[in-house]
Amino acid sequence: MPRATKKDRQASPRSVRNFKSSAGRKAATFDSISRWATPGDAEERQRFAKELVALQPDLILVQSTPNTATLLQETRTIPIIFAQVADPVASGLVASFSRPGGNVTGFIVMEGPMGGKWLELLKEIAPRVNRVALLFNPATAPFAEIFLKSFRAAAASLQVEATEARVHNTSELESAIAGQAREPNGGLIAMPDSFLNARRAEITSLAARYHLPAVYPYRFYTEHGGLLSYGIDIVDNYRRAATYADRILKGAKPSELPVQAPVKLELVINLKAAKALGLDVPWFLQQRADEVIE
Repeated sequence: MPRATKKDRQASPRSVRNFKSSAGRKAATFDSISRWATPGDAEERQRFAKELVALQPDLILVQSTPNTATLLQETRTIPIIFAQVADPVASGLVASFSRPGGNVTGFIVMEGPMGGKWLELLKEIAPRVNRVALLFNPATAPFAEIFLKSFRAAAASLQVEATEARVHNTSELESAIAGQAREPNGGLIAMPDSFLNARRAEITSLAARYHLPAVYPYRFYTEHGGLLSYGIDIVDNYRRAATYADRILKGAKPSELPVQAPVKLELVINLKAAKALGLDVPWFLQQRADEVIE
């Protein structure tokens, strides 16, 4: 009986259901075991990784760079598929995109140039913004530099003051967002970071409270009242991960399955949030959006 395990709370129920249903259609019998680690809790992450490896599953599905790295500390033989990792090469998870090597492969969430793209979108929806902070937790976003590089380059081109807003726990979120809003024409970009994702309701609420235009990497931020999101369709990554699970359970080696880049990006705009911020969303931007939340 093929058995797979899943790790991390940020794989949303909908994403997991899609992985399980897709994988289930491909395998006659499919059993799964889950562990949901709290983003940023290194001890819990380590404990769950040990528990999963001790079960000796046929493969492990994992989300986030820290979780994948922790699992690799525990096993170099059980196949691992990641569904939401930023830069697996720079993070030391795989040798290369085309030939991962070892026992891990999977699907990345974003590529480096997105840092600049988020800033461009923020300027389009809030043209007066001239000071922008990129928000992230260094512990859960060890890949931050790949986005910071393109963010800084775009800021120089757009004549925007670019800063980093590093947070290490939930209590620091308000001070970071309030600080960015203290002077006029501030803006915020949230990095694709499991710590931030788990606190999306707090972040979008704080941005609204402090009247701070913000751009986010996933649609679930705009669904929680965020202004604009641009990034991958997470559910699609899990569907694609199921195809790799099927191939591995049939004998393929992770080392020979290339790491895949996103194929589906979506732009979502929340007009209600824009109105509350006093922003008039350009019609051309609305036309480009995959979804406009009224």
